[in-house]
Amino acid sequence: MFKMFRRVRTIVGSELNAMLDKAEDPVKMLNQFLRDMEEDIQEAEGAIAKQVANEKMLKRKLEDTEAMAEKRQQQAEKAVKAGEDDLARRALEEKQDYEKQTSMLQESYDIARRDSEELKRKLAEMKKEYDQMRLKRDSLKVRAESAKTKTKMNRTMSSIGSDESKRGFERMEQKVMEYEAEAETTEDLTTSNPTLDEELDSLEESKVDEELADLKKKLSNE
Repeated sequence: MFKMFRRVRTIVGSELNAMLDKAEDPVKMLNQFLRDMEEDIQEAEGAIAKQVANEKMLKRKLEDTEAMAEKRQQQAEKAVKAGEDDLARRALEEKQDYEKQTSMLQESYDIARRDSEELKRKLAEMKKEYDQMRLKRDSLKVRAESAKTKTKMNRTMSSIGSDESKRGFERMEQKVMEYEAEAETTEDLTTSNPTLDEELDSLEESKVDEELADLKKKLSNE
């Protein structure tokens, strides 16, 4: 009767961690577990519906036989009052038959009711375990995504700080320094080799200086 609960006990039991260890994707594995549990819950709900229907049927039969036994009792009393002992005897015989049926139906009904309660209790456990598993799935999903993000970031940072990256930056730095040295050398060459215009301008500046010196000398003599 309770075969349907076997998979649930396996999932929520000690085997879960071992199964997750072997799984390439724990979230996908848990999703499969949840689908299995949903099927189990649906099967359990179907079994409970049938069991409850059977319980109600037995209860109606029990009530009917109890009512018939009570009816035959009243009819026997009425027959006795009417002086119909033979009729009263027949009524009492049927009453006893109904009482026997009532006893058997009561026993069957009690069993059916206990089974219904047990099934309902098991279903409640399954739904509780299903909710716990779903929360665990959601938690593991977040953790898995976080771990993947961290791994990606660590790999990126490791790549940035790798020897190859450092050597690349050093080569670029060396190249820039070469450019700077070449620029300085060019500037020095330009300064040491003045153009014709620059030389003429320099010569004119020298004549002005001489004329200024003569002017100062003349003024001082006066």
